[in-house]
Amino acid sequence: MRRWRRAPPTLRDDAAVTVRYLLVARLPAGGLVDFDAYESAVLPLLAEHGGRLERRLRAHDGRGEAHVVAFPDDDAFAAYRADPRRQAAAPLLRSSGAELDLWPVDDLPT
Repeated sequence: MRRWRRAPPTLRDDAAVTVRYLLVARLPAGGLVDFDAYESAVLPLLAEHGGRLERRLRAHDGRGEAHVVAFPDDDAFAAYRADPRRQAAAPLLRSSGAELDLWPVDDLPT
């Protein structure tokens, strides 16, 4: 059996990606409208910072969502998070009542 020092290549790997993050959002009843408005404002900013949304999943009941995002490095991710347009949209996230967890992640062999 081969042991990997880092995750093996996947179809989504490329030379520009060195960091990935998993965001899990838990939404209260009634929070989806404001959360969607927030996402509509901030997801287009990913590309401006070298990032991309690799996967977006939503629970059938609309009470949870997960994103896998990739960036060339931690500085690019930090620049995305500090983007003033993202900060301007933050009231929508707060009013959605979303509880967020964010983890740096790696692909694992399947």
